Amino acid sequence: MNRTLRTVAIVVAIFLVITMPIIGGYNKIVSLDQKVKVTEGNIDTQLQRRSDLIPNLVQTVKGYASQEKDIFIKVAEARAKLAGAKTVPDKAQADSELGSAVSRLLVIVEKYPDLKSSQNFRDLTVALEGTENRIGISRQDYNKSVDNYNTTIKKFPTSIIAGIFNFDDKPYYKASEAAKVVPKVDFTK
Repeated sequence: MNRTLRTVAIVVAIFLVITMPIIGGYNKIVSLDQKVKVTEGNIDTQLQRRSDLIPNLVQTVKGYASQEKDIFIKVAEARAKLAGAKTVPDKAQADSELGSAVSRLLVIVEKYPDLKSSQNFRDLTVALEGTENRIGISRQDYNKSVDNYNTTIKKFPTSIIAGIFNFDDKPYYKASEAAKVVPKVDFTK
């Protein structure tokens, strides 16, 4: 009886020694995965905030610069593309296009001094600037959480657990190649 009890205790101890690190590793990966999802959601929240501000900005600019129809169309198309983006790379691409269109919209504003002095326009640009800052911080937070997650699932022995439970790399939030090109500003038109 004493020998049987000792054997059972040894088997239980071996089982715990094997399973506890697996459980701990799995739980760590799940926590990091959730952090990535939360930070991705924060980016989406800020992108939605910007997307909600832009129609007001466009309407304000339209009142002063109705002949600049091309830029208004580009802003609307970029907003629609961002709204339809599902993956992080697609969101990054659409975000870049919208940022570029908004930048061109703000360049047009330089032609209209009365618009720049409008309180409504100033309030909107301040809100948009604050939102752009929040988006930048959200992107950084997301990339930090992705880096932490990706690093963890690649380290041994957690990489074994990640492989068993199909935890894959998460994509970083990267600017598109188009965002790296400085837009051309031409006031001669």
